[in-house]
Amino acid sequence: MRILVLDGNQNQAVAAVRSLAQAGHTVLTGDWTSWNKAGWSRFVRESFRYPSPQGRVKAFVSSIADLVAIEPGTLVLPMTEATTLPLSLHRDQIFRAGGRMVLPSHEQVLRAFDKQQTTELARSLGIAIPHTILVENRDDAERVAHTFEYPVVLKPRASEELGQQGNVRTGGRPRYASTTAEFESAYADISQRSSGVLVQQYVEGEGTGYFALMHNGELRAEFAHRRIRDVYPTGSGSAVRESREPEPEIRRAGLAILEALGWHGVAMVEFRWQKGKAPVFMEVNGRFWHSLPLACYAGVDFPALLAQMAEHGDVPPQHGYRSGVRCRWFLGDLRHLVEVWKGPPPGYPGPYPGRFATLASILKPVPGTVHDLFQWNDPLPEVGDWLDFARRVWRGKQ
Repeated sequence: MRILVLDGNQNQAVAAVRSLAQAGHTVLTGDWTSWNKAGWSRFVRESFRYPSPQGRVKAFVSSIADLVAIEPGTLVLPMTEATTLPLSLHRDQIFRAGGRMVLPSHEQVLRAFDKQQTTELARSLGIAIPHTILVENRDDAERVAHTFEYPVVLKPRASEELGQQGNVRTGGRPRYASTTAEFESAYADISQRSSGVLVQQYVEGEGTGYFALMHNGELRAEFAHRRIRDVYPTGSGSAVRESREPEPEIRRAGLAILEALGWHGVAMVEFRWQKGKAPVFMEVNGRFWHSLPLACYAGVDFPALLAQMAEHGDVPPQHGYRSGVRCRWFLGDLRHLVEVWKGPPPGYPGPYPGRFATLASILKPVPGTVHDLFQWNDPLPEVGDWLDFARRVWRGKQ
């Protein structure tokens, strides 16, 4: 099958390209930026560039439809919300061109990407959630700033959202506040990029996720890992992580949410968790996730399974994978060190790693570690990642 892997400058795109090509598919990859590290892989048949969905959504969708039409039956795999949302909205155009996508209805997609709606869903299922308020205007923000118990986390209602013209805008990273002044500053920043700001009680604990492939609300494959170092110590995608069996309570809660959503395709459900306590729901990511390479190394080949589902309608349930597989993103680990050295962001109330302890842990080799991007038989995506980083640093200095 011919497959278009979008968002080619993401780590999950590199993992998808390798997985799908080795499963016998013809893989093309693209991005809207001038850089596409997945396109450096020897497993890619062809690279392409498309218009930005953040500024030219109609042109973006049309360009993907035109690529699909070259060979009807082509599967389109978006790797981020920025490409998933407009393709979901305009899926009829892709289908008319003969394309395939593995997604639930557009209403379900919007619900999954809306943190307010999924938080309410988790609450209705009896899953622990942080104390949460949706703030949609400045008057409400001022009232909440003076009544909410600190510390708090402020985050955009959705990481990416569709505007009235169908374009996609990025909500940005969460902000933290321990005072009303920090709250007001964080709200002013996030509200410029989001239709609503979620204010949540800060929850201590380890960030952890439940990863799954669903078929119309029924489980087909699952995965979990332990985060060792996140790119941002306050919480983000991981730089180093290790596969493990899902904690029973996290599995139960994550699966309950995906079943209630009637989800179709891949997704990650994120929690904060302290051993001995109930996991606290954070959000749903209804797409491939940044740490996808680890799942593939450990034996859950999500991209190949999704392609099989697209081609044949379903896949048999998958069982088991290898625990204890450790995977590292080199550049992400360097970024983690830089963030630690900068110190915690304003208002951050949680524990923060020590500088020299972090340096020692990063420099200490761990035998058997595999890597998000580097493989001996396909080294160029790793090279492309560092060259892209150097290019962005150089441009930032000009």
